[in-house]
Amino acid sequence: MAKQIKVAVAGATGAVGREMLKVLEQRDFPASEVVPFASARSAGQKVPFKGGELTVRELTEDSFAGFDIALFSAGGGTSEKFAPLAAKAGCVVIDNSSAWRMDDACPLVVPEVNAHDLEWHKGIIANPNCSTIQMVVALKPLHDAAGIRRVIVSTYQAVSGTGQKAIVELENQVRRLMSGQEANPEVYPHQIAFNCLPHIDVFLDNDYTKEEMKMVKETVKIMGDPGIKVTATTVRVPVFYGHSESVNVEFERPLSPQQARVVLSQAPGVTVLDNPREKIYPMPIDAAGEDATFVGRIRKDETIENGLNMWIVADNIRKGAALNAVQIAEALIEQGLLGVPGVNR
Repeated sequence: MAKQIKVAVAGATGAVGREMLKVLEQRDFPASEVVPFASARSAGQKVPFKGGELTVRELTEDSFAGFDIALFSAGGGTSEKFAPLAAKAGCVVIDNSSAWRMDDACPLVVPEVNAHDLEWHKGIIANPNCSTIQMVVALKPLHDAAGIRRVIVSTYQAVSGTGQKAIVELENQVRRLMSGQEANPEVYPHQIAFNCLPHIDVFLDNDYTKEEMKMVKETVKIMGDPGIKVTATTVRVPVFYGHSESVNVEFERPLSPQQARVVLSQAPGVTVLDNPREKIYPMPIDAAGEDATFVGRIRKDETIENGLNMWIVADNIRKGAALNAVQIAEALIEQGLLGVPGVNR
């Protein structure tokens, strides 16, 4: 008889938590039970699932007894407190915060890229940053084909990456500005409507933002090659859903745009939209609600010997968060890796 898999979703009332429930339903995830958890103030709320509703329970230290998988989207502080407790109870945690991503004991996984790293998990698996996920999905097959030396990436990130309050702020600012009122920014330090902010997360001592350094460090860990050099500039733009990235790649060996299109068209999780003469290229409005990572504008970088430019777009709430987490759970089941080493259930 197949194992009955019980799934907890922590942070189930947030945008990513709700999307996790939607993805579990849409992919017909083999769960015997799915239970949503959130803070005490959200306990008792109803969230939609499979044509009905689930009642949100309060997240406590004892919440994870009997569960096999916990999908976390409740913030770094919550994860730091509760993820070890869940793992101690024998529940494998897939965490969407930044709390565990650079922990040497925790795999940082994008299933299309490094599902093999799940083999050494100790109970907590990190879901990468949204902008990193979509980039490495496209980079991995190209790295296998020609070897990547250096990546220069500039991102154009949707406000949904900040959360529901940012979505509302963009909506309100557009209305206010169009009626002649002041923007009154609260979520962001400056007006986001009709503007671009080259500032995501906090600035560090090296004058890069934390978001930019996440892309640098996470890419190397996921790709498993410390020889890959990455530099990033991350920008918040007035788009609701879908992150876009302009990516310049320098390779060790020649790779033509035509060859890259073939490689990418055969890669898992990638859809190539690249016919500029017909004005076909990826856009955030096309990616919203979709599972794929879209790649286009593939062209030679004429300033270096082995270089390509490309444009990468994906839904930051789906592939950049919820979908990737569920895909990790699916890979755990497929590889027979449920359970926490050293924990008897």
